[in-house]
Amino acid sequence: MKAIVNDSYGSPDVVELRDVEPPQISGDQVLVRVRASSVNALDWHSLTGTPYLMRLQGGLRRPRRRIQGADVAGTVEAIGAGVTDFEPGDEVFGEVSGGAFAEYVAASPVGLALKPAGLTFEEAAAVPVAALTALQGLRDHGELSPGQRVLINGASGGVGTFAVQVAKALGAEVTAVCSARNVDTARSIGADHVIDYTRADFARPGGTYDLMLDIVGNRPLSDCKRVLTRDGIYVMVSGPKGRWLGPVPRMLAAQLAFRFTKRRFRWYVAKPSQDDLRYLTELVESGRLRPVIEHRYSFVGTADALRYQGEGHARGKSVITVSPDSSAVSDRRTAADSREV
Repeated sequence: MKAIVNDSYGSPDVVELRDVEPPQISGDQVLVRVRASSVNALDWHSLTGTPYLMRLQGGLRRPRRRIQGADVAGTVEAIGAGVTDFEPGDEVFGEVSGGAFAEYVAASPVGLALKPAGLTFEEAAAVPVAALTALQGLRDHGELSPGQRVLINGASGGVGTFAVQVAKALGAEVTAVCSARNVDTARSIGADHVIDYTRADFARPGGTYDLMLDIVGNRPLSDCKRVLTRDGIYVMVSGPKGRWLGPVPRMLAAQLAFRFTKRRFRWYVAKPSQDDLRYLTELVESGRLRPVIEHRYSFVGTADALRYQGEGHARGKSVITVSPDSSAVSDRRTAADSREV
């Protein structure tokens, strides 16, 4: 099979399209023929080996996993003897522990669900990691309830665009924080209020929100505390991109900052969940959730997709068409041209 391979850490220039052996599945795995994938911040960090702290698990001098890609949408090719949830021919989407930038990937059934009706493979591939991160951050760690007010800092990226829609589906009043060029996008996906951070400061006035979902981590913790109600929750999705420790220093500082207050701090890493994927499918099929897609790339354009992710200004998601019989070509269309809402 063909796959996008990186034998060393570095920029997207180190990746190559190569012929490699297809994965062998165990009795509790599913072999998926990958039709599409999408790019996440995780893929960039795994490619570059930054923050360096990640290398303790991913490989000190070179990556243990040579094929990146966590989001997948495709068709079940084969199943292990112990798999009962799927059968060959099923159209599925979900999250894998790397390897999706390839024509085939071995996946755990726990991270897969049947593809939502009405979504293309490319649209479905945009959903899993980002939407699961938004859902688990808001519902599980933020304890969001109907009628509460939520502030989403970084509402225009992959996680942010899903967070706005998921928060609305959970019955919240949503305030989205983004740049001027993304204000219309935030409104189009359901934000009740939009703050252009280049013109207004979301930290004034204070004590306004029951929950702050911070996807950027670019504001002082004192500001994040100030905007919360007396018993509000601050949920940190990401933080400063420090080369050595990444968001860890901010996470530790937040634990101290919130220690002697009724306001609470939460930090988490989203987990694969078939039940959560099924819930997201319900939202999609009821019209309450749609991926925002900024760019579409061909398989040979994967390096370009990774490079754009690394620039840090993505609007929604960038998707990659992997299927060899696809006629998709790499492009850099604007969100106004290619947004799926």
